Amino acid sequence: MSGMKRREAREIVLSLLFETEFKDGEQIEEIYELSADNREIPEDEYIKRAYFGVFENKEKIDALIEKSSHGWRTARLTKLSRSIMRLAIYEMLFEEKIPSSVSINEAIELTKKYDDPKAKGFVNGVLNSVKNELEGEGENGNNEC
Repeated sequence: MSGMKRREAREIVLSLLFETEFKDGEQIEEIYELSADNREIPEDEYIKRAYFGVFENKEKIDALIEKSSHGWRTARLTKLSRSIMRLAIYEMLFEEKIPSSVSINEAIELTKKYDDPKAKGFVNGVLNSVKNELEGEGENGNNEC
């Protein structure tokens, strides 16, 4: 990483994901470049990998959210909760060096900091359900708890 802490990088990725929620139809590459220039986002591999990785795997990630949110379609979730969960699930699926428990903890911290206080329990429940499903399927190698 570029000397930036992972938590700071996560906050930047979250802000990019959240911003993208309001720019329907625009290319994610353009959104990233414009945001990187306007907000002076540092060159960081994790930020790029996570931001683009969420969109490359959005169908799979959203399917896991829907399955684990017991009747709540991803479209009904707040843009912020959806962005937080997408980032955490991306990490659980594709960032092998980050334990799932850390991804979930960080998502809860982001929820506490930026989202409605009532969202914390819901986000935690959905992410733990996703984690349990992934462990059951043996789908990722970062299930240390």
